[in-house]
Amino acid sequence: MNQAVYEFPLNEKVRTYLRLEQLFKQLGQSINANEDWQYVRFIESLFTLLDLAERVDVRTDLIKDIELHERNLNYWAQHPNIDLDALKQAQQKVVTLRDELKNARKFGSALRDEKFLMSIRQRFSIPGGTCSFDLPNLHYWLRQDASVKQQTIKGWFREFALMQNAIDMTLAFLRERGRFETIDAEKGFYQGVADDKNEVIRVYCRTDQGYFPTLSGNKYRYAIRFMMFNPEEAGQVAMETMVQFKLACC
Repeated sequence: MNQAVYEFPLNEKVRTYLRLEQLFKQLGQSINANEDWQYVRFIESLFTLLDLAERVDVRTDLIKDIELHERNLNYWAQHPNIDLDALKQAQQKVVTLRDELKNARKFGSALRDEKFLMSIRQRFSIPGGTCSFDLPNLHYWLRQDASVKQQTIKGWFREFALMQNAIDMTLAFLRERGRFETIDAEKGFYQGVADDKNEVIRVYCRTDQGYFPTLSGNKYRYAIRFMMFNPEEAGQVAMETMVQFKLACC
């Protein structure tokens, strides 16, 4: 059975986290590039990541969330049936990451000193702006030995390693807060109430029945409507039959 998890953030902070997670996945897929277009795609995703890091103060939010999880771990330590060895390992990992975040420079700041990257950055915002006549220095770089290019892009990627670790940990903690429950959506519609701690709605449903979920609302109330997928039509057609899916509020 083909199924997928759709995640709908309820605030701007988690929306940013999920976008960053997707960018890290794209960079990870291109890190072992061996074709010109793969290197170009890596650099393009790197610039997108750099733009996002410059617009929002991600580090402050990450520190707050990791400190919150540290307090939760300290609370769980009082539970009589807890695995203390595993808990201590988790606590040490959290404390180490928290301290590294507090002592770190602004994410991506070292890349702004990379003259080569900065010399080509603006052209990447132009559709088709990476041709050889637009960026001859990029095409010269693409002709260098693969070992040199691999070493270079991995060095660029390491500048965001701390951010990636913090995003992975924070989203893992967030997702673990919710447990999936089976829900019946009459006529493809379901309305729910979120509590103050909910930050993301996760919908787990089939992908072989011709429908997909959409969500509207805010951190207090939300509505899920299942829509028929029809690439031939510009508009979206709502489901009129009952849909069964799994829901987790995290």
